[in-house]
Amino acid sequence: MSDTQPDAPSLYAAREPVFPKKVYGKFRNLKWLIMIFTLGVYYLTPWLRWDRGPNLPDQAVLVDLANRRFFFFWIEIWPHEFYFIAGLLVMAGLGLFLFTSALGRVWCGYACPQTVWTDLFILVERWVEGDRNARLRLHRQKKLDFRKARLRMTKWIAWLLIAVATGGAWVFYFTDAPTLLVDLFTLNAHPVAYTTIAVLTGTTFFFGGFAREQICIYACPWPRIQAAMMDEDTLVVGYREWRGEPRKNSDEVKAGETQGDCIDCMACVNVCPVGIDIRDGQQLECITCALCIDACDDIMEKIGKPRGLIDYMALTDEQNERAGNAPKPIIRHILRPRTILYTALWSLVGFGLLFALFIRPDIDMTVAPVRNPTFVTMSDGTIRNVYEVRLRNKHGEDRPFRMTVSGDPAIRIQLEGTPYGAVTVPADSTMLQRVYLMAPPSSEPAHSERTEVRLWVEDTSNGERAYQDTIFNGREN
Repeated sequence: MSDTQPDAPSLYAAREPVFPKKVYGKFRNLKWLIMIFTLGVYYLTPWLRWDRGPNLPDQAVLVDLANRRFFFFWIEIWPHEFYFIAGLLVMAGLGLFLFTSALGRVWCGYACPQTVWTDLFILVERWVEGDRNARLRLHRQKKLDFRKARLRMTKWIAWLLIAVATGGAWVFYFTDAPTLLVDLFTLNAHPVAYTTIAVLTGTTFFFGGFAREQICIYACPWPRIQAAMMDEDTLVVGYREWRGEPRKNSDEVKAGETQGDCIDCMACVNVCPVGIDIRDGQQLECITCALCIDACDDIMEKIGKPRGLIDYMALTDEQNERAGNAPKPIIRHILRPRTILYTALWSLVGFGLLFALFIRPDIDMTVAPVRNPTFVTMSDGTIRNVYEVRLRNKHGEDRPFRMTVSGDPAIRIQLEGTPYGAVTVPADSTMLQRVYLMAPPSSEPAHSERTEVRLWVEDTSNGERAYQDTIFNGREN
């Protein structure tokens, strides 16, 4: 009797690379247009200029971490206005919910960065190594000869250049792009810039060139939560099994049985970027890119059958068509309570952000009382409170700001460093000013534990005002 134990079955199957076949059609053309548009926006946006005046950067879109500011054309977002960014993120989430409820994983199939860059890498691969059959032969070739090495190196170099451009374009959003470009080539850029480019280059090269569909299947959480956004009226890519089965080339076709339209040509499988067979039904891996629709429609035209064997459809369409009824119009699938609710919420957040953007003042202030000590008793008995006031001037030129106090006429104000109640705040900047509020010893605020007061700041050049409420602390009787 042998002591050798049989090998345990592996729980993980080795990945078989997917080599999508080139396909033509309206959905493929739409994907090309979206890829060109999104890549163009990503690579070119940092180079757009926008004149904001002599004291501000002229890059149209800039995340200015050094000065804690975000510039988007004529819009300038300050640190205390982060709610605009939060609102945009909420809109992005609601938009994703809206598109998913209407068209399934349409974001994944057309505009997701992983999809866009993978499409670009596959395009380069096809240019260098040929279409699907040629790439399969090269992949299965065990011997590494000169031709295989040359094609592999050419492809990888092209991928690497795309990856470097991707990482480089990202860092251009955080500082002046022309200046940084010169610094990068002259080795004068900050090490953080080189590190960021290196990390993004490596991830782009690996994700787009080698991981590809594995990122969508295993790393991305969206396939596992999208079901919460979908219902029986959501349009997804599906196979009309009642029309296509039994397949003409299937060995299981019984004698005399009516054959379906599907000829089992595998065109839908060969063009799929994640390597699934849509005829097996809806699957987690499907990114709804619709390339299988283009491939199947092409075959149907060649054999003289109606298009649409594989098409965008909903579960209710399947039920209606199996019963011999016409499917719902597309507009009825899209305009339903769920999508209308998402659209209304998305619009509400958008209008709220626009309203907040147009009513926000060009001057602002924040007040922080100094708590240690809470108050100081002067030699003449006057009670003094100290405050750290941050004055913001969002104009493009220096502005004179005058500060006053209201709430109790006995309280007077004094600014540190100046005998007057006014200071000049530099253009498009924040200035920290120490402010003293004082109450005479015989006044009510001096003997009250808490007195509500309001600090005012006024731009004396145009009369614009802002205020902040705070507390004056006195002696407790």
